[in-house]
Amino acid sequence: MAASAPVVPALPGARSASPAMIWSALAIVYVVWGSTYLAIRIVVEAQIPPMLGMASRFLAAALLLATFLALRSGAGRLKVTRRELLGSGVVGLLLLAFGNGAVAIAEQTVPSGLAALLVAAVPLWLMLLRVGGGERPRVLTWIGVLIGFAGAALLSISGGDTSAKPLSVAILVLGTISWAVGSRFSPRLGLPKDPLVATTYEMAIGGTAMVLIGVLRGEPARLHLGAVDTKGWFALAYLVVFGSLLAYTAYSYLLANAPISLIGTYAYVNPAVAVLLGWLILSEHVTTTILLGGAVVVLGVALVVTAERRPAVATTSSAAPAKGAGAPPSE
Repeated sequence: MAASAPVVPALPGARSASPAMIWSALAIVYVVWGSTYLAIRIVVEAQIPPMLGMASRFLAAALLLATFLALRSGAGRLKVTRRELLGSGVVGLLLLAFGNGAVAIAEQTVPSGLAALLVAAVPLWLMLLRVGGGERPRVLTWIGVLIGFAGAALLSISGGDTSAKPLSVAILVLGTISWAVGSRFSPRLGLPKDPLVATTYEMAIGGTAMVLIGVLRGEPARLHLGAVDTKGWFALAYLVVFGSLLAYTAYSYLLANAPISLIGTYAYVNPAVAVLLGWLILSEHVTTTILLGGAVVVLGVALVVTAERRPAVATTSSAAPAKGAGAPPSE
């Protein structure tokens, strides 16, 4: 689960672009999505309630994106059908309100690096959903899943060596499951064909749901704008501009121009970026257990990626496009 990216349908068109552009976009996804875990941690440490903070992030991004689309192409571009609106709403709830929201709530006690490592298990949940749908993965895929879950279990019990609370870890795991479910079924929900429009509605609906959840959690009573320091506001602005706009644009470009097996490498590069930034900037305590568990998760995901990308070698350039931005290479 990238902590900041909504699921959108792949852009139409041929997958042809310069290697420099592809790798530039991929670098943005690697670094920015990996850094959002750090930014979320800074936001919640600045006494911004998690659900209201993330709600303001996605609502602001949705407003900016909608304004841009309306000014560039006219307000008619934002018109969607009832089914498209409903599909966007479901994705917004599963990925943003429940998925990203769980990350924000958990990071009140879970270090950003550990959170990213746990989220790296999303491709493994996706594989189990595929099995539930009647698919029969390869033996190597199963090996990767078992190794990945062993790593996730190791990370889950590492809370005794950090400030992480077991309940926070459990909330985070539930969030990854929600993200996986949304990623798996988003292609069947009839999302708007225009990915920018789909993202606008996903963020608007997901952000609105976060406001409601925040109110139910009593967050407005804990929000004191005058107590929020400059770092907190800067981190929130970073999430809006870079996490919800720049990285998404780069990802949309990749979906239209790069193979999904390459795009999906973000699933195991983001955690490395998050752990490094958390250690460098927030002095987060990185234990041997966390490093070992993270390495095991990455190994498991890498095996799943290796197993699932093999059929793509035999496909032609006219193969069907990737299913969605939230889907890892196994999708």
